[in-house]
Amino acid sequence: MTKQLIICNCSDSFSLDSDTLSSSGVFTCSQIHTGLCTTQAQSAADVMRGESTGQPIVIACQQEQDFFVDLAADLEAPSPQFVDLRDRAGWSDEGAASAPKMAALLADAARAAPETKTFDVTSEGQCLILGNAEIALKAAAQLQDYLSVTVLLPAGSDAPTERNCDVIAGDVRSVTGALGNFQVKVDSLQQLDPSGRGALQFGPAQNGAVTVCDVILDLRGTQALVPAPEKREGYLKADPKSLPAVSAAVLEASHLVGTFEKPLYLALDPTVCAHSRAEQTACTKCLDVCPTSAIHSAGDHVDIDPNICAGCGSCAALCPSGAITYDDPPVSALFARIHGLSEAYRAAGGLAPRLLVHDRVFGAELISLAARYDRGLPAAVIPLDLERVSGFGHAEMLAALASGFVGVDVLVSPTTDRGALDSELDLASALAGSQDALRLLAPEQPSDLCDALYLSPAPLTVTTPILPLGSRRQVTRLAAKALHDVAEPIPLPETAPYGAVLVDKEACTLCLSCASLCPSGALGDNPDTPQLRFQEDACLQCGLCTNVCPENAISLVPQLNTADTALSQQIVHEEDPFACVECGKLFGVKSTIDRIIEKLEGKHPMFATSEAARMIRMCDDCRVNAQFHQQDNPFTAGERPAVRTSEDYFSKRKDH
Repeated sequence: MTKQLIICNCSDSFSLDSDTLSSSGVFTCSQIHTGLCTTQAQSAADVMRGESTGQPIVIACQQEQDFFVDLAADLEAPSPQFVDLRDRAGWSDEGAASAPKMAALLADAARAAPETKTFDVTSEGQCLILGNAEIALKAAAQLQDYLSVTVLLPAGSDAPTERNCDVIAGDVRSVTGALGNFQVKVDSLQQLDPSGRGALQFGPAQNGAVTVCDVILDLRGTQALVPAPEKREGYLKADPKSLPAVSAAVLEASHLVGTFEKPLYLALDPTVCAHSRAEQTACTKCLDVCPTSAIHSAGDHVDIDPNICAGCGSCAALCPSGAITYDDPPVSALFARIHGLSEAYRAAGGLAPRLLVHDRVFGAELISLAARYDRGLPAAVIPLDLERVSGFGHAEMLAALASGFVGVDVLVSPTTDRGALDSELDLASALAGSQDALRLLAPEQPSDLCDALYLSPAPLTVTTPILPLGSRRQVTRLAAKALHDVAEPIPLPETAPYGAVLVDKEACTLCLSCASLCPSGALGDNPDTPQLRFQEDACLQCGLCTNVCPENAISLVPQLNTADTALSQQIVHEEDPFACVECGKLFGVKSTIDRIIEKLEGKHPMFATSEAARMIRMCDDCRVNAQFHQQDNPFTAGERPAVRTSEDYFSKRKDH
């Protein structure tokens, strides 16, 4: 179904091309208004009442979104959708050439957003306040009408003169959990003794106490008790010397009671996780980068605590196997948005688009300020808004380049987690073969953003844009092939999740420890002959094979081989099998058997005679047969005597 697009040029401050905006067939444009939120608000009301076409309504203005939502509510009409064409395209020094970009932004707005997966977090309002008596008891007095409050004073504090809420003393050892499920371990715990005459006193101290609560208000003024405290829901930390900060924290705490919906940011497939095998550690990238410590080891794979996860996406960007994928939105939806923006822009006649990835808070505001007070965005720069940009990794950057964008800029804010972004940019630049097409921008002022965008580096063009479908690894390979004319290995940084293994054939004994533990199946064997096989496309460069190799015969070669040979198994080392001297059956590796014979024959007491040494050259069946027929063979010793029990000893004593 087509949608009705209500357009307004905001008091003739920029130009609109109705024909281009409706060229996709998704939208039918209204007349061009000049004051839709003021003098022409009746036109918007008429459309909302259904007096126009009866189509779903999209209003091309986000600044006055609240006004139009309230208007629809007053008319008891469905709330319209919104798309920003003015700040992101119209208000620009190159605004006259922005029609293709507007068409791309409209195509993106028409795309149905995937459903967000959520789970419920319940807070019953149990609040633990940490801090000195002077500030903590005042905060408790403000919160006790809204929450069930307990104040934890530092160990050694004097007991309060009044008991308006529960007060304890002690030293916090650790805090785990998040909103609705905090576990706090306390040492030197002292509880108030309400009995007796005179001032209240604390009782004896106890170590190892554990308490649970829904909300923690930390007013100690010292180091936070959890990593990335600003991302830990339910943990509120404020400087006790700042009354506005304390008041804001108290106000926020008062609202943290009830049932809340929290997004499930990540999807985890533990079966393909390359964290560990047989207690040998391999990949730890997600554990190292997680700012909130929401990820922990769970044997051969990792596990994620969704209550603690803040959804930065850094782990998904770095995960080499795809065991962790971002799910809000799914990566497939993001690939579709990227491709859709490029396709719509080029279909509307645009040339050489650049992608500007930004978040919906800092980035969106900076773009709006640049449009109102500076040069605005160039006509060829297409903004892509995300909840957060920290998970925009090398696969997404390459997908944009291979979809037809000539460059990608990621706009980061002062609070953006850059644990993964910097390394992912280096990897994407190496895969693209260009250090200029991909950039991280960290402007402080709108003018800085404009200066960076209007001085864009040389573009990186793709002859035939691709449709980015599949997993992140598959899209990366498709994009690399599209960006490089010659199918050959592309050298990559040391931490890259793509590459080959180099086997020292002189040192390798074909014990196949590496093949038995390889988490991705990149290394394998041949059950019929001594061979070590390798499929480069499957290799995660996790390093497990190098860790378990007893001969130190394996080293990693970070690269991406775009040739088709990387998709199939190749023999990296093979040797002749050894033939049993009795039956001729092939077994073992000839070089290994020869090495064992050289070290044991005539030198070890068990193999001192030629007959005993001959058994080294036999297969399993023949070796057992030879042992059975040799002199002093343990199998001919007869039945073992029965084990004597206590009952046997007692019966013998009775007989005497």
